[in-house]
Amino acid sequence: MVAPTGAGKDSLVDQHVAGMRVDYRTSGFDVDALAPTWHEQLQAWFAEAEAATVVEPNAMVLATTDDDGRPSSRTVLCKGIDARGVAFFTNFTSAKSRDLRASRYASATFPWYLVHRQVHLRGGVELVSPAETRAYWNSRPRGSQLGAWASAQSAVVRDRRALDDALDAVTQRFADTENVPLPAHWGGWRIVPEHVEFWQGRTDRLHDRLRFEQNAIDRTWTVRRLAP
Repeated sequence: MVAPTGAGKDSLVDQHVAGMRVDYRTSGFDVDALAPTWHEQLQAWFAEAEAATVVEPNAMVLATTDDDGRPSSRTVLCKGIDARGVAFFTNFTSAKSRDLRASRYASATFPWYLVHRQVHLRGGVELVSPAETRAYWNSRPRGSQLGAWASAQSAVVRDRRALDDALDAVTQRFADTENVPLPAHWGGWRIVPEHVEFWQGRTDRLHDRLRFEQNAIDRTWTVRRLAP
């Protein structure tokens, strides 16, 4: 007897996953509760996520596309939020940097599951200034600085030993150097948002979605409510 399509062990796993859900019983969120600007609202929610002990509240999922429009995403750490945009730092030879140079556009999402919130933004990208990059570089732990020198990010490596050997080599190279220099292949990107959406989970999947949208002509901002 032939089993029905989808029956068996795999279907049981699917049913288990499909049945997973959380009913978000959080208070409402409306336009009159928003800060005057998107970055002030993001900073406020960021502080609340931090106060709620969200693990790495500055972690955001960065999405980019390559020359052929194929998307990819990865988690990076936000290192700056202000009126100009949201900044992060990385290796300029990485896959994400290649994508950003090609498309000059990106999106990012802060997934604060613990507090039933997320913030999604998208827009053009620009390089962080050399002065800001150097200031951040100088604040990094020495081990992180050495790691940036050792890793040709996104390149294929033979094995873990090759990576460890590269770190040993740069550790010896800068052993007598008090301040590890900033490598030319490393720096910051800033997403300059055109849209910033604040999402608050609500019961029965009727979530609150409020989006700041920038007018492309006069650069003014409007807030719109979106259906969940």
